[in-house]
Amino acid sequence: MKRLYFLLFISVLSLLNCSKDEPTESEALYFPPINSNSWETKSITDLDWNAGAEQPLYDFLEANTTDAFIILKDGKIVIEKYFGDFGQSSLHSWNSAAKTLTAFTVGIAQEEGFLSIDNPSSNYMGTGWSSLTPEQEAKITVRNHLTMTTGLDYTVPQNFCTDPECLLYKNEPSTYWYYHQGAYTLLDNIVTGAVQQDFKDYFNTKIRNKIGMTGSWVKTGSYLNLYFSNARSMARFGLLNLNKGVWDKITILEDQNYFNAMTTTSQDLNKSYGYLYWLNGKSNYKIPGSETLFSGKLIPNAPDDLIAGLGAFDQKLYIIPSKGLVIVRMGDSGNEDELGPTEFDNDLWEKINDLID
Repeated sequence: MKRLYFLLFISVLSLLNCSKDEPTESEALYFPPINSNSWETKSITDLDWNAGAEQPLYDFLEANTTDAFIILKDGKIVIEKYFGDFGQSSLHSWNSAAKTLTAFTVGIAQEEGFLSIDNPSSNYMGTGWSSLTPEQEAKITVRNHLTMTTGLDYTVPQNFCTDPECLLYKNEPSTYWYYHQGAYTLLDNIVTGAVQQDFKDYFNTKIRNKIGMTGSWVKTGSYLNLYFSNARSMARFGLLNLNKGVWDKITILEDQNYFNAMTTTSQDLNKSYGYLYWLNGKSNYKIPGSETLFSGKLIPNAPDDLIAGLGAFDQKLYIIPSKGLVIVRMGDSGNEDELGPTEFDNDLWEKINDLID
């Protein structure tokens, strides 16, 4: 009997030690209140990071036309820095980093039974959305739109155009990867048709309002829908991803199979791409505007498990589960006016590593 009590005591003690030193991800994460501007913080000193690397990081960010920069550790703000006239309440476009918002919304629509990503996209947009034959349209699934593998002609003068005359056949679906803006933008119409509610309203109800984000989708020009918000809203969405679709005790996306598929390699044509999410640590990658398949990791200086939303002019949303980090960068181009990954990613991570390592 004494031996039994002793074993029970050791088991309880072990559990207590584990919960103290190695808490589970959900126990470790802090979530800021939904209807409040308050947000708990952690200091660089408390984390035993390299305080001497803090100012060089700020200098680098400022020299590279940054407006806002945030680092969350386990949900708490460690760094929140603004430059020039940009402030905590200032709005900035996410550009293509907002593709992650769309992919997440599609997952919720599927979970609720409104669509299946394996169905033809014409099931939800109707036929005749392109210049393809009905038979060709029927081969393009929602998954193809999510993975940039529709096979639509990317050599048209404006590949962000969603008019039928701009959407031409080039390759069989799932046989070629190219960053086709128009194919992505059509996901708005797919969700709208599936849920019988405007995409923007559905997104606001299912994601934005539930996690305390601000911001809105704005149609710019003739085709593109861009998301504008403050930097903290981007950080909130990153935190939702860090906890795999759960905000505190509120489940936003329950389908873990979809979440995992969204944030891992979705096809072999570009191993660094999930469902509109960029992935690090893979053996090859393609970048927007190029047909070249490059060998190696997308961001060599970054952790291998990084997933990201990457937008034009260096809008960055980094999520690093192994380190409990969410990092946000908004601003103008650091050094290249590109649509997604740039050399700035690697340069920025060199500075981040100096701070956190």
